[in-house]
Amino acid sequence: MLDKEKEYYSEEVKLIVGLDEAGRGPLAGPVVAAAVVFDPSFSDERINDSKQLNEKKREELYDLIIKNALAYAIELADVEEIDKYNILEADKRAMRRCLKKINVPYDLILTDAVPLYGEKKKVIPLIKGDATCLNIAAASILAKVTRDRLMNELDAKYPEYGFKKHKGYGTKNHLEAIEKYGPIEGVHRKTFKPISSYFDPQLKLF
Repeated sequence: MLDKEKEYYSEEVKLIVGLDEAGRGPLAGPVVAAAVVFDPSFSDERINDSKQLNEKKREELYDLIIKNALAYAIELADVEEIDKYNILEADKRAMRRCLKKINVPYDLILTDAVPLYGEKKKVIPLIKGDATCLNIAAASILAKVTRDRLMNELDAKYPEYGFKKHKGYGTKNHLEAIEKYGPIEGVHRKTFKPISSYFDPQLKLF
């Protein structure tokens, strides 16, 4: 049971936002951030770090989370934003957009090890937060399912690249497809190696 949030609830902290993302490492596709607020009394032992769950279970929990959350938000940073700001900053921008959509008066923000400066409410970045905090784990599931669905759509559009299988990560098959067909404008991240080698060699790498 993930319940680290219980350490932070108090007279001053009634509601907590959990934030996480999916897709910082791939060579293609957006990074997706999600935020979840549960009632402090809510618990469900099935919710876990999305990386510990198979696709079928994540899909089932996606609907459960949306049904039970007091508030949630999902935002993405597309390839252009990633290439403009770098992947970490694009991730943070998507997270901040999520927070703006949360329509309940939360008191604290917990993230999976991502510091967010300048927020009105206190932010605590927790190492392995997605494996210890219910709200963060739930956010990780919303982000992962959303991103996988987007990559499946890209697979239908560009079947020769195999996005449904590797989800944009730099697997052997993906790299071979890039070598054969070239990177896709607006899909592959120009500032990521080896994608950058197909574009301006002077392009700043992050």
